[in-house]
Amino acid sequence: MKKGSKIKQMSKPFKPTTWAAISNATLPAEGAGNQTFDNRILIAAVVGVPALVTYQLGLPLWFFLILLILLGLPILACTLYLFSRFAPRYRNKVPLPGKPIEEYLTFHDPELKAQYHGRNKIPMETFFEAYFVGKVDFNGDALEIMELRHDWAAFQFTFGQFKFFLTQWLPETFWHSRDQDENQVRDHYDRGNDFYEAFLGSSMVYTSGIISDPTKRETLEEMQNNKMKLVCEKLHMKEGEKHLDIGCGWGTLACYASKEYGTQSTGVTLARNQVAFAEKRIEEMGIKGKAQMLCMDYRDIPKNQKFDKISAVEMAEHVGIRRFQTFLTEVRELLEDDGLFYMQVAGLRATWQYEDFIWGLFMAKYIFPGADASTPLYWYLRQLETAGFEIHNVDTIGVHYSATLERWYQNWMKNKDSMKAKYGENLVRVWEIFLSWSVISSRQGSATCFMIVANKNSNSFDRASLICNRTNPAAWTSKRG
Repeated sequence: MKKGSKIKQMSKPFKPTTWAAISNATLPAEGAGNQTFDNRILIAAVVGVPALVTYQLGLPLWFFLILLILLGLPILACTLYLFSRFAPRYRNKVPLPGKPIEEYLTFHDPELKAQYHGRNKIPMETFFEAYFVGKVDFNGDALEIMELRHDWAAFQFTFGQFKFFLTQWLPETFWHSRDQDENQVRDHYDRGNDFYEAFLGSSMVYTSGIISDPTKRETLEEMQNNKMKLVCEKLHMKEGEKHLDIGCGWGTLACYASKEYGTQSTGVTLARNQVAFAEKRIEEMGIKGKAQMLCMDYRDIPKNQKFDKISAVEMAEHVGIRRFQTFLTEVRELLEDDGLFYMQVAGLRATWQYEDFIWGLFMAKYIFPGADASTPLYWYLRQLETAGFEIHNVDTIGVHYSATLERWYQNWMKNKDSMKAKYGENLVRVWEIFLSWSVISSRQGSATCFMIVANKNSNSFDRASLICNRTNPAAWTSKRG
């Protein structure tokens, strides 16, 4: 090699995957995000514009502070909009087909048809708002067209998203009252058990399942059974232990633990329909007296008892950022000193792209209002440690969630005609976007899910009792099956 010559770094070209367990990506293009966002420009704009106006008009210094408060948010919104619209993709290795938008979408609205044609991409929020009311349709299967979204959609912020963020998301995040939580949970989960069974299937589990082998095509029910067993094993459940499942849904985990591990399980949920369903399930499984359901706010769980094992499976997001530390403290006080806490939470990646935020705002508006405590992993871990917990283990299962969502999507598409007849076209279309887009978001890392096991961080805790095959090099293997 000649002196002074440089080694050119070559990255591997994209190679499509062919896993049997998941919906494989067809166009996993990279978008713009935090790698192309410059905080210095943002700060310069937010501070510089009020400073320039103050200087040019010869105003006193105190007026600069007033302008900073008044103009801060509008300037922030404008800066984010401009970056989301014009920032280049970051190290994208997947070439886009470059087809006209008409290849993917059919516009029924004349104004939209006139505005978006050829290579004019439609902002994603503009698209799904129009799709919900029938102004535009997919030219084919929703999931297949959504996989190609980078070729026809623009991930830029819109006025509607800024308005929702300021007038609804922020107030709900700061407030998070009992009434708000109860109304949102019951409006969502008491919609009708038939609605949820239409995509969740007979297992009625609204949380991620687990793939046991990516080379096999497991059913939704098999994946949910895998998850139930894995959660119980992670909690080292033993016969006779008292188990509390906060946000128990339709009672599947509490019933499974009681039936298969002999625990005394108590499920807690705010949704009346879920309690009625779970109580019927308890009767059918022959575990009456071993499992029970309580219809109440988690804040009302009696404080005069303690539990050996506590689980909160994709419930803690609904607690909200403002109350999260209080929630964890309450969980700690309900847990025996030698007990274990399992928290499964939907999360976001810290290395974000604009699509992540646009998807998140859609979810907050239409699917899970009030579930604002979906964050990167580091935030959850810090909250747990601050509340007095020690992290025992963590697993990231986003790709498992993608496989689960794909099966939910397939179920929904099979049942969408009957759902449309009962719940209306609009809601069916909302769920079609939710499920298809989420298959992609969780597979590509925009959203994910964390399995976290924690114990009280006390000197007397028997940490050796948790040693198992998870850390046994003779038993642990990266091989499948």
